[in-house]
Amino acid sequence: MNKDNSKIYLLVLLGLLTAFGPFVTDMYLPTLPAMTDFFHTSSSMVQMGLTTSMIGLAAGQLLFGPLSDKYGRRTPLLTAMWLFIGSTLLCIFASDIRQFVTARFLQGIAGSGGIVISRSVATDRFGGRDLARMLALIGAVNGVAPVVAPIIGGTLTDSIGWQGIFCILLMLGCVLLAGCFRLRESLPAERRSAVAWGDIFRSFGTVLRNRRYVAYVLQMGFAQGVLFAYIASSPFIMQGHYGFSAFEFSICFAVNAVAIGSAAAFSIRFRNPERSTRAGCMGMLLFAAAEAVALGLGCGFWVYEGLLFGLLFAMGLTFTSSTALAMGAAREYAGTASAMLGAICFSFGGIVSPLVGIGDTLLSTGAVFIVCALCSWLSLRIAPRHTAFAAA
Repeated sequence: MNKDNSKIYLLVLLGLLTAFGPFVTDMYLPTLPAMTDFFHTSSSMVQMGLTTSMIGLAAGQLLFGPLSDKYGRRTPLLTAMWLFIGSTLLCIFASDIRQFVTARFLQGIAGSGGIVISRSVATDRFGGRDLARMLALIGAVNGVAPVVAPIIGGTLTDSIGWQGIFCILLMLGCVLLAGCFRLRESLPAERRSAVAWGDIFRSFGTVLRNRRYVAYVLQMGFAQGVLFAYIASSPFIMQGHYGFSAFEFSICFAVNAVAIGSAAAFSIRFRNPERSTRAGCMGMLLFAAAEAVALGLGCGFWVYEGLLFGLLFAMGLTFTSSTALAMGAAREYAGTASAMLGAICFSFGGIVSPLVGIGDTLLSTGAVFIVCALCSWLSLRIAPRHTAFAAA
């Protein structure tokens, strides 16, 4: 590790960078009704800002990953931070909904740079169990941030409005830009990709031929599907079905965030990341099946919440360990591997979220939980058993 960047500094900076995606997409969700009135438009047009930011987050990672393999981590990261600040200013001062939607797409691309490069820097600096520990923080933030961001936005919306929410994002971007100036380059010139710019995306094919990497990415993608199914369905279940107020719903969100974060921290206690991933996948499958049955039978709230807490805890175990295993399997192309990991996971979230609204929300949510958990477990089964982590 470079002597100028302490482990604590890297923990804080990389943790904040990986929170970019969830905060960009989720923090302003409670302000959508107010934005509809502000821009004098329909709710569907305002929601396009969420859609375009998700597209930007997925596509941007496919851009910044190869760029960081070719030109190093620091320069693309600083570029992403400057783009984030500029696009956030465009969001704040947008005069119509089309300008806002366009700015959100740029903001998503910029936010993706922090996500993909943070994993790449961790992979450059650490290996084995140290890499697993570092990615434990990234996994914890990646799991907790989508849950915490709407709570923060909902708490502040009434007092500062939607533009105030984006001012907070702007301040976060400025703080991270200052932190990135202190970041020392983690990828020496001799280790960078030497291919021409026109050939740089061929590395995607190389990474996709890595069976172990693909298996762990699919496992994490389906686990991400469980998370987004929970986020998309819980407002309708807790508020619509169980009659909770918005404040009570926020409290439940916070409690469930503890399950994800504590699981990510607990996962490093396993002997190696593979054991943590197997335990998490089995736990997800068992809790998903139990939750689906309980929802189908019209269970009470505490049964629903107890099983949900267990499901999210099991999911949190896999977030940390599968990220470490996937990145360790494609260390030679860390930027590209990180890009594909993030893009696939956001794609899974975008596909799964609307599915819980089909028909009866209770039944469709239970079905999505089971399918995602089962596919996550099957993805793990196709991964080769003997890996560098196991040998260590």
